[in-house]
Amino acid sequence: VAKTVLVQAAGTVAEAQFLLALAAEKPFEAGVVGWVGLENADAPETIARLAADTRLVGLRPMIQDIPDTGWMLREELEPAFEAMIDHGLVFDALVKPPHLPALLELSGRYPELTMVLDHGAKPPISSGDVSAWKRGVAELARSTPMVCKLSGLVTEAGTAEPSALEECVDHLLEHFGPARLLWGSDWPVCELACSYEDWRKASDHLLRRLGASERALILSETARATYGI
Repeated sequence: VAKTVLVQAAGTVAEAQFLLALAAEKPFEAGVVGWVGLENADAPETIARLAADTRLVGLRPMIQDIPDTGWMLREELEPAFEAMIDHGLVFDALVKPPHLPALLELSGRYPELTMVLDHGAKPPISSGDVSAWKRGVAELARSTPMVCKLSGLVTEAGTAEPSALEECVDHLLEHFGPARLLWGSDWPVCELACSYEDWRKASDHLLRRLGASERALILSETARATYGI
């Protein structure tokens, strides 16, 4: 691993500032996806202030924890989304399957906003029924230019055993393709189910049928292109 992108874990601007300070000290950390309260009246000013540091590459509201599945479509968020476009920031969509229809509509509203579907939209692997997730993800891939993050699946499955992950990974590969998939460790959250090494080994196994150039896209080049690294 030559470089990494740090992604927010707390819903505070202070944490975003902390991550940017870490990235300033360590060239290994090539970018930061931070957090801003997008619904706040001062969100555009806060975004502009944080974006003055070029290491800020994106923002991620913690949508998975918001009960209203249509929250991202609220009118009061519009100035924040416009500010993200103005400053060239990526919108990391931390969502679950019930949020996918709203995310599809949001993408249509803001075609200039680069979006990343975090954790493959968190398929409910442990429940055994991923049919609704499959339909929602396929529609997003077909109707939007969205990039999808290949990450977070082990915590949804409760294991890094490739056989438990293969159906969902193959679905993402089929619909997004290597040029629109980027690998993420989801460390340290992955440790709820497995070690970083276990997930990386599982990833190597799940991507084994791809050529070297396709694996390079998923493991490196798609992230570089998406986040401008």
